[in-house]
Order: sequence, then C-alpha cells, then structure tokens
Amino acid sequence: MKNVTVSMDDAVAEWARLEAARRNTSVSRLLGELLAEKMQHDDAYERALQDWLHRERSWSSDGQPYPGRT
Repeated sequence: MKNVTVSMDDAVAEWARLEAARRNTSVSRLLGELLAEKMQHDDAYERALQDWLHRERSWSSDGQPYPGRT
C-alpha cells in the first residue's frame, strides 16, 4: 500500500470523518474504497464503450427508408 497526502476543503474533511465513523472505518480506508469503486466504474464504462465502438454494424436499409420517429 502507498501512503499519500490529500488536501480538501474543511467541509469535505468533516463529511469524510462522519462517513468513515458511520461505516466504522478510517478516513484513509474510506477514501481508498471510494477511489477503488470509481476506478472500477470508469474501467467498466471504458470497456463497454470500446466494445460498442468496435462492434460490427449489421444494420442496413437495403434501399428502403429507415423507420420514422412517429
């Protein structure tokens, strides 16, 4: 594990202390868990986006007009 120093507004620090206490954990562990969740969410989004961008497109109109939005 790596130690880092984090600067934040007083209101944010107070919220973090209260939230950590509510979860019965330390502020350090709380921040680590929140950042890990954010990283996993972002990684999952990026994988889904790349999957969609690289999919073979199978739709075609075959000369017929596409359906309208009625």
